[in-house]
Amino acid sequence: MTTAASQQEDAVKTLDRVVIRFAGDSGDGMQLTGDRFTAESAIFGNDISTLPNFPAEIRAPAGTLPGVSSFQLHFANRDIMTPGDKPDVLVAMNPAALKANISDLARGGVIIADTADFTKRNLDKVGYASNPLEDGSLADYQVHALDLTGMTTEAVKEFRLTRKDAGRSKNMYALGLLSWLFHRPVEPTINFLETRFATKPQLRDSNIKAFRTGYAFGETTEVFAYSYEVAPAPMPKGTYRQISGNLALAYGLIAGARKADLPLFLGAYPITPASDVLHELSKHKRFGVTTFQAEDEIAGVGAALGASFAGHLGVTTSSGPGISLKMETISLAVMTELPLVICDIQRAGPSTGMPTKTEQADLLQVMYGRNGEAPVPVLAAQSPSDCFDTAVEAVRIAVKYRTPVFVLSDGYLANGAEPWQVPDLSGIAPIDPAFATAPNGDNDEFLPYKRDPETLARPWAIPGTAGLEHRIGGIEKADGTGNVSYDPANHDAMVRIRQAKIDGIVADVPDLEIDDPSGGARVLVLGWGSTYGPITAAVRRVRATGRSIAQAHLRHLNPFPANLGEVLKAYDRVIVPEMNLGQLALLLRGRFLVDVQSYSRVRGLPISLSELAEDLQTEIDDLGVTA
Repeated sequence: MTTAASQQEDAVKTLDRVVIRFAGDSGDGMQLTGDRFTAESAIFGNDISTLPNFPAEIRAPAGTLPGVSSFQLHFANRDIMTPGDKPDVLVAMNPAALKANISDLARGGVIIADTADFTKRNLDKVGYASNPLEDGSLADYQVHALDLTGMTTEAVKEFRLTRKDAGRSKNMYALGLLSWLFHRPVEPTINFLETRFATKPQLRDSNIKAFRTGYAFGETTEVFAYSYEVAPAPMPKGTYRQISGNLALAYGLIAGARKADLPLFLGAYPITPASDVLHELSKHKRFGVTTFQAEDEIAGVGAALGASFAGHLGVTTSSGPGISLKMETISLAVMTELPLVICDIQRAGPSTGMPTKTEQADLLQVMYGRNGEAPVPVLAAQSPSDCFDTAVEAVRIAVKYRTPVFVLSDGYLANGAEPWQVPDLSGIAPIDPAFATAPNGDNDEFLPYKRDPETLARPWAIPGTAGLEHRIGGIEKADGTGNVSYDPANHDAMVRIRQAKIDGIVADVPDLEIDDPSGGARVLVLGWGSTYGPITAAVRRVRATGRSIAQAHLRHLNPFPANLGEVLKAYDRVIVPEMNLGQLALLLRGRFLVDVQSYSRVRGLPISLSELAEDLQTEIDDLGVTA
């Protein structure tokens, strides 16, 4: 934990920030526990940032390292940008959870371990020759070895559960204890349990009893020398809620569709980590949302494109492997020039890779992964809450320019959570689909590829509209008429027009804003997507040392902001941190002939802000810039 701001006579320490990691088997409820503690902290008013981390295997062997599930929460009395590099508190439900996470725990950190599972058999499973809770190997930490399972079983014995079922409430016992330790509100969790298990009174009552008993144990035990307080963070006035990236993305798609007055059709196939967008949208039929869980990725995107042809907002969601399968149909969307929003929630690859881990390695795929010259706009969200705004922006571009649009998120944003100020929807400008309603050529002829002179968008004619019959399909179109054409000159013209249309979107792309308080920085850190949090936190740390450094972040990756080239050439060194092997850096070098420096990390985890800050300081010092 950070240094205490004050130590009070009643054994309460005041801290400015804490990072907690809950870890155990997949069946130990660590994701639920972390989510509830996050909700308590959000309600209390702290700024929050989370990092859920769970196995790819559906049923990994219990007590093994591959089966460990964890949830990390960073909460603070100020604005924070990341879930934190190293936890201050580790709650370990078994030896595997301890071994998998102990190397990340800050020296002097707190370990709360459930002794019930520290049996010889479980210790042997993960290669412990002796019990680390007893052999002195954890002397550098504050260890609290508690029989959480035994105390839980005793607490709920009145409900006559089996020992196995009684032990399943240990996560709520642990949550109660941590809620006391950090002065979290308890009523929200009790209300949650009452609602979640409303139809199962025995489970409801046993979980509530375990939670309350864990809290009471904290109040009465002398195991802990202190409890801790983290004050609320100052935030602008408004209505806030905790939100994950996938939830914000779903809400943004709905908001965009409503602003365009279009029914929303999602065609998707379940895939980690994108499935929650499908799950959420399926709950909102009242807003004109139709969800179609297709038999495969190809069917999902085909249905979405068909819905766009019929006058709906077509949307499809997936991750990298599914995006690969969708590409032929996305090329068809480029040829037919219909609105389509494709959400790529990136994960670590290639192939199945590490499906529950994060990465940013699909940038080149979405930029160029289609046959022929098939340009598509690409946007990337920078935080969980920003997924909402990015989705609305994608809908606006897709509808206005009659084009498929990629939205890039990733597993870190999708599953992570932060406070979100609920926007005033009246402040979001309407989106006009401007459907064709009458012939637009001579002799009452409808020309489906006659273009708007400003946007180069073609008319969007709903099938069945009298007088607007036209051909559609994947074979090259004749300019204006849309007839099938093999004419070389026409093909050259159509390829260039489609590229010019995407290039013209730059008119709606704001200039790149530079954060350079000193005005004299020689090093620029340029990011995209979810690197925003680690970059911002690292830049703050560098500036705290007295060094000057500039920062900028891209939402629009195709087309780039009009001033990007000018910005890049204004700095002696441009560093581009990415969770890939330098894909944006490659694009920038090729487009602007600037020797940007790639900073690549592909560990399946967000970039470490501490490591990045140290490396940025070295870069600045190498240029001879002193504090």
